[in-house]
Amino acid sequence: MKFSLIICTYMRPEPLLKLLQSVKEQTLYPDEILIVDGSLNNHTESILIQNQFENLKYFLIEEVDRGLTKQRNFGINNVSEKTEIVCFLDDDTVLEADYFKNLLSTYKFFPEALGVGGYICNEIKWEKVGLNYIPKIDEFYFDGWKRKDGSRFVLRKKLNLDSDQPPGFSSSFSHGRSVGFLPPTGKVYEVEQLMGGVSSFRKTVFEKFSFSTYFEGYGLYEDADFTLRVAKTGKLYLNTGARLSHFHEPSGRPNQYKYGKMVVRNGWYVWRIKNPDPIFKDRLKWNAITILLTLIRFNNAINGKNKKEAFTEAIGRTVGWCSLHFNKPK
Repeated sequence: MKFSLIICTYMRPEPLLKLLQSVKEQTLYPDEILIVDGSLNNHTESILIQNQFENLKYFLIEEVDRGLTKQRNFGINNVSEKTEIVCFLDDDTVLEADYFKNLLSTYKFFPEALGVGGYICNEIKWEKVGLNYIPKIDEFYFDGWKRKDGSRFVLRKKLNLDSDQPPGFSSSFSHGRSVGFLPPTGKVYEVEQLMGGVSSFRKTVFEKFSFSTYFEGYGLYEDADFTLRVAKTGKLYLNTGARLSHFHEPSGRPNQYKYGKMVVRNGWYVWRIKNPDPIFKDRLKWNAITILLTLIRFNNAINGKNKKEAFTEAIGRTVGWCSLHFNKPK
């Protein structure tokens, strides 16, 4: 299978170099690598001139194409005609040596797959406990493995607001558990959502679908929107054997106020992609969870470590929720 790798980047030359060095060590190397750079300087270009990588094509884009979803669409429009699979990676990830080998093999074992995601392995500590384990209230259990559950999920359980779907699937009231709640079993799981920065798709998918430019700049939840739409037409999978690390580079991220506002407004948008006409119970649960998560951030502003960040995010969430009453996303 011929495959292309698209990396969209913005003002992160050093993390990008670390990623490319891990790509260089792959047992299966991309047929082409497209760097779509939205940076406001030439630092990324300079570091790529100093460090050469095989099959690499570099694009420094103009303002009109800047922003995560626009950059991804730009990359798609510039992949080789011979490409069969298009892979995406965030610029602050680092791959294990057999990442692409395991990722691409999924399409052979599951020929109906329209897309396959990789597995982030450095963020959560999992413990294998067997199939008969009964989890505690502060634990999440799935397929013989457990992990600590965050305080917000514990509270949602107590209030009967936890997701009623397995990881990687969105409930009718949204606010589901992401593919990050799938354990490191080495198995392949069917999902309807993938993380965009560790994903891949058949090139034919882009004959019908593109990343929505509703999601400006940082593009929070753009991957949920895209994969939910694709999943309505075919199968998506996550291969927990295609492993990589994600380091959440702080540069290039929005401030906490904008982030909080995006969480709510983009979250509403994605919810309506999955459930365009929710019943009253679903509306009630979506709003209840949104308000609960906002109150948790206000509490963090009083009792947490990063009080200023928590407060500004909480204000952003509040403004975002209020704005839905007179200016819903379209």
